[in-house]
Amino acid sequence: MAMVPLSFQEYICSLDPTTLPRVLRICSGVYFQGSVYEISGNECCLSTGDLLKVTAVELQKVICEDTETGHTMELPPTFKGLFQPAPAPGSHPALQGPTLKGDRQRGLTLHQVLGQWDGRPQPLLCPTIGHHVLLLHPVYEVLATMHLRRDAVRVPSTLEVEVEDVTGQAPHVSFARPLLLSDLLGMEGAMPTRAEVLEGPAGPAAFLSPWEPRLRPGQRLQLHGRSGARRVLASAPGTDRHFLVSSAYQGRFRRRPRQFAGVRELAAGLRPGRPLRVVVTQDCEGRGPDVPPLGVGDRLEARGLRGGGAGARLLCGRGEEEGERDEELLLPLDLGGAFVEEPCGGRCGLAELLAEPLPCLVRVVAPDPALERDALSSLPALRLEALLDEPFLVGSFCEAPDDGFELPARWLGCSVLLRAGPVRPAPPCTRRSRVEEITDTFYYRLLPQLPGGAAPPPPRPPKPAPAGTAPGARRPSDRGPAPPAGGTEGDDDEHDYESVDDNMQKIIRKMQAIFPF
Repeated sequence: MAMVPLSFQEYICSLDPTTLPRVLRICSGVYFQGSVYEISGNECCLSTGDLLKVTAVELQKVICEDTETGHTMELPPTFKGLFQPAPAPGSHPALQGPTLKGDRQRGLTLHQVLGQWDGRPQPLLCPTIGHHVLLLHPVYEVLATMHLRRDAVRVPSTLEVEVEDVTGQAPHVSFARPLLLSDLLGMEGAMPTRAEVLEGPAGPAAFLSPWEPRLRPGQRLQLHGRSGARRVLASAPGTDRHFLVSSAYQGRFRRRPRQFAGVRELAAGLRPGRPLRVVVTQDCEGRGPDVPPLGVGDRLEARGLRGGGAGARLLCGRGEEEGERDEELLLPLDLGGAFVEEPCGGRCGLAELLAEPLPCLVRVVAPDPALERDALSSLPALRLEALLDEPFLVGSFCEAPDDGFELPARWLGCSVLLRAGPVRPAPPCTRRSRVEEITDTFYYRLLPQLPGGAAPPPPRPPKPAPAGTAPGARRPSDRGPAPPAGGTEGDDDEHDYESVDDNMQKIIRKMQAIFPF
């Protein structure tokens, strides 16, 4: 095919599909500075000298023009009418000029007519449409690839640019295709490899780490493959600090006692096959003989639910003193009160904590020895919220190949272009990625992706005082022997003060025995 500039419409209409793919170059024409078009919902800039690789052409519709009235109509590719060549004006049909090949008596189908296109529309007749002479203007959708575009573009043949066919000059031209980091997850065989950042992460920063700001266009990377570690989302209670902790983290933890507001939360905190031992930290009035009152310092062992539906109750054992036989209680789930878990166990690693359901509240008692500065060790408490199975890629910057980091492939909208060049054979050390602090904005973007997909519930409103309890009234913890019959008011007051003092001393001794710290 001669390398003569043609309008895109002329070129595509005369193209033989059996010769695909074809390489086209955008000619200057009237668009000297390039033109921006909306193609397939994306902005596409076609500048002079750009190359297109046409891989497929599909007929979308045919504009049928009535030469006498000037009216137009659209014909679908499935149009069933037959066409015949129209006689030239003033000539006998048998003596007319060049004609379309085909069955003159029967006529030609729409696709047969378009298959004999010679660069300009020919006058036709179609009894199905009418008796006027018609001109057909096909509109094709062209599937093409472009340099540095991730996806193929679908270009209408009516695009107002001029092109020339350069397939003969560039038979082996290749088009560089950008890749998202997530694309590389399925390309383990291509790594380790070099890559160049074409487009860095968009929007607010996700990580408070030095490597993310460096992911800018032109930055060269080495990508080594998937990381084998998983991540735990963690937060520091009472602060806006949030972390992703790698399962490779080697620090040591100690569980902090859980707190429960009411019997329903206590029941929800049970783990299969394990009793839950707690201490009452807020008095709770009873409900008749079946539900005795609970006082501050009472030790309960929650053992499991009994019954179902609205009548479900929590079976607990209550012991006043160490070694004393438990009193069994069946507490309704809507009973109030407040409880704190008795501390148990010593130091443990992250793997031991992940063997049990999350969330859990812990404190780091020994930092990771591989970290120069462990950000978790200075926190008074850490809430481990959820285990994330998000894939990460091990990477490093070409100018510092030994200093590795781990990239969340699906979270960062970062596109790269694979490049040739030497790559460090062994993956770099990524110990600094064991604890990554994340921004508050990114943390709240992650919450809907957690198991359950819900954000933490809002704080509970303050509970009203129990009915019938007036300021200064005796609470269930102020239990003591009844005053002797016939005693004076002064005797009652003196006995009450002594009873309260004795009970408080008893509670203090209990709490000191349970919480030695």
